[in-house]
Amino acid sequence: MAKSTRQYVFEGMEHMQKGLQPFVMQRLEAGMGKGWPQDVISRFPEWRPESNGKFTLDTQKLLKIMERLWNEAFRDVLDRTHRSIVNELIDVRNKLAHDGKFSYDDAERALDSMRRILDAVSAGDSADEIGKMRESILRTKFTELARNEERKKSSSTTISTDTVSGLLPWREVVEPHQDVATGEFQQAEFAADLAKVHKGTAAQEYCDPREFFSRTYLTEGLSALLKGAAKRLSGAGGDPVVELQTNFGGGKTHSMLALYHMAGQTRVGDLPGLDQLLSRNGLDVPEKVNRAVLVGTSRGPQDVITLEGGQVIKTTWGELAWQLGGQAGFDMIAENDARGIAPGSNLLEEIFNKFSPCLILIDEWVAYLRQIYKIEGLPSGSFDANLSFVQALTEAVKAAPQTLLVASLPASQIEVGGEGGQEALARLKQTFSRVESSWRPASQEESYEIVRRRLFREIPSDNYRHRDNTLKQFAKLYRESPNDFPLGCADEDYRRKLEKAYPIHPDLFDQLYTAWGSLEKFQRTRGVLRLMAQVIHELWMSGDPSVMIMPGSVSISSERVEPELVTSVKLV
Repeated sequence: MAKSTRQYVFEGMEHMQKGLQPFVMQRLEAGMGKGWPQDVISRFPEWRPESNGKFTLDTQKLLKIMERLWNEAFRDVLDRTHRSIVNELIDVRNKLAHDGKFSYDDAERALDSMRRILDAVSAGDSADEIGKMRESILRTKFTELARNEERKKSSSTTISTDTVSGLLPWREVVEPHQDVATGEFQQAEFAADLAKVHKGTAAQEYCDPREFFSRTYLTEGLSALLKGAAKRLSGAGGDPVVELQTNFGGGKTHSMLALYHMAGQTRVGDLPGLDQLLSRNGLDVPEKVNRAVLVGTSRGPQDVITLEGGQVIKTTWGELAWQLGGQAGFDMIAENDARGIAPGSNLLEEIFNKFSPCLILIDEWVAYLRQIYKIEGLPSGSFDANLSFVQALTEAVKAAPQTLLVASLPASQIEVGGEGGQEALARLKQTFSRVESSWRPASQEESYEIVRRRLFREIPSDNYRHRDNTLKQFAKLYRESPNDFPLGCADEDYRRKLEKAYPIHPDLFDQLYTAWGSLEKFQRTRGVLRLMAQVIHELWMSGDPSVMIMPGSVSISSERVEPELVTSVKLV
């Protein structure tokens, strides 16, 4: 029997309790000392210890503690957005407790909020479980919506809509990818997750190197990053340390995935686009590259890794050494891991040279560090110890000729979170500024191609003439009536933009990137992908006869598009 939306929310709350409990207890002890249970009970007189004297933190207690004791225990590591999520989840829990009903949208929103707060506290396993439940709800929702639309079409009177004479509708020239056409795109959310790819649990389009590169447009910035990485890993120069910093949705994680797959087991010659890029520049990648992936949201600082055979890993440097060199690599750093003391650059350099070529990818580092701000006694080591490791790491990488370090840092304050996040970011920037190379994200026009390639299949060769005819007629219209259209539409450069964006009109792109892009919470390329996938899916299902997808093609009141218009700007 299929689960109800209410059951999904209930089970999500159970996963959230499991993920939040160690974090909340850690923060309470850091802010109030070991006697925090008595302090908490004094603040909440309605709560009493159990008969055995223990004080159990159920979901209600966890959320209320976070809300009421925010300044005392949580403000340093989380920000106002996270507090808003906590308040929202309190309402969700109360609704659940009083037998409230949950629509598909209600349940999806509740699960998404749970996932976000768990990601913020590095409860990656619990967040993943909730993410799977959310995807199940979305699949069910869109299946029902598709059925309803088919019923509407079969029962309604067909109205003929003619296109411009001699021009084919966009849907007869190019097809969306199957996941966009069928609505299954929601499963992946266009959100690359480095940790899931490393574990092999991400969507196929991200896990499979060939599929990944077939849907990836190699921008100027990404091309430069990949060429530099190939040089570095081959010992032929290249920058040793690269810092990726843009607003969220700016392509940081996607760039690291490209590096991850380039240095993987699949031959470079079998990766579409990358093979030509490296060949043109006389470059190659060593057959065997040892890769280390460290993602700050996938493991909390209070967690330890227990491997088969009983091997325990406590610290980031221990995990790094293990991923690069297995047991032999970990043995070189075992004492530092056991004591929570950062290794020096000489030891790290020795490890890198022994197991080179080495590719080290670090994502969401600030999210990890902010959780140990002003806390001592964690198995992961102190805040200062972890920052000392950062400095030693960058120095060691610089000295090891076939080792490359690529790390992402947030540019948006939304991603930083509290005093601890601010301090972590400032210290990381200070360290990286001495050794980092520059990295340029995609330009706006390059983003046209990124979005087009992800949403649409390649245009069949015999259909290019139909596309070109459409573009020719648009260009002619703009030249002959320049006063009726915005400045610049009649220029040859605009003709090029039409080609890059087809079948989406560039004015629609420009509105999203320019008008919405000024909003700090808008996820830029990722947000555009999510929204346009909804729009294209609906247009495809309805048999849209337009020659291009125009701003007026967006049905803002539809059941698919309206929620995305809201959630794309992250109004939480």
